Amino acid sequence: MSDLLPIVFVHGIRLSGAAWTVVAEHMGRRPILAIDLPGHGQRRDERFTLPAAAETVLEAVDQLGGRALVVGHSLGGYVSIAAAARAPERVAGLVVAGSTAVPNRVLMSPFSLMHRILSAQPDGGERVSGRIFDASLPESVARAVKNGGIATEAIPDVVRALAKFHVLSGLSAYPGPVWLVNGAHDHLRLHERRFAEACSHGRLLVVPRAGHYLPLARPEDFSRMVLDAAAAAASPALAG
Repeated sequence: MSDLLPIVFVHGIRLSGAAWTVVAEHMGRRPILAIDLPGHGQRRDERFTLPAAAETVLEAVDQLGGRALVVGHSLGGYVSIAAAARAPERVAGLVVAGSTAVPNRVLMSPFSLMHRILSAQPDGGERVSGRIFDASLPESVARAVKNGGIATEAIPDVVRALAKFHVLSGLSAYPGPVWLVNGAHDHLRLHERRFAEACSHGRLLVVPRAGHYLPLARPEDFSRMVLDAAAAAASPALAG
């Protein structure tokens, strides 16, 4: 059994645990799990709900020994906050990337529009989405994302769930260390200061020349941030 703090990776909307393939390669011998949320990846036949998603994260933590750093991107960041608020003793720390806007129906409306447009395609927008990822991500990451499946059909359930989520209350309920990581050009930076203020022990990191897909577009850089956070979360003196 490794003495390194385990890590659970939580993917963004429409993606799957496969999106973390390249980041995972940089974790060395550290125990990790990159999960599929309900409605995504190998669980596309399920309906997404926030309680079920949070429970999926906590089940992964238990598989890794009962305590872990939880790293979430976009939708995964919100889910990770919900999991930490539900069972703070099982979450050694949070890395929340691209998830610092308070979700509401107005903010989520572009996702609903995207769902309507892509769902009108015979393949549910799979090919169009694949081309977008090919253009915006490194080849190896885009290939992993496409291999894991692109669950456009999950968008309405996600939008409904997040619109009801009091994310700042959830974040303030978690007493552990939180790293809020945003690309400088991320459109979901909107309320990052409010998120930082809600943390008991929070750090806000803004990465220049990066956008919303920072963890996937720059996996080596993001991996270093995750390993730094894992080392700090394993040491209360550093994490505090």
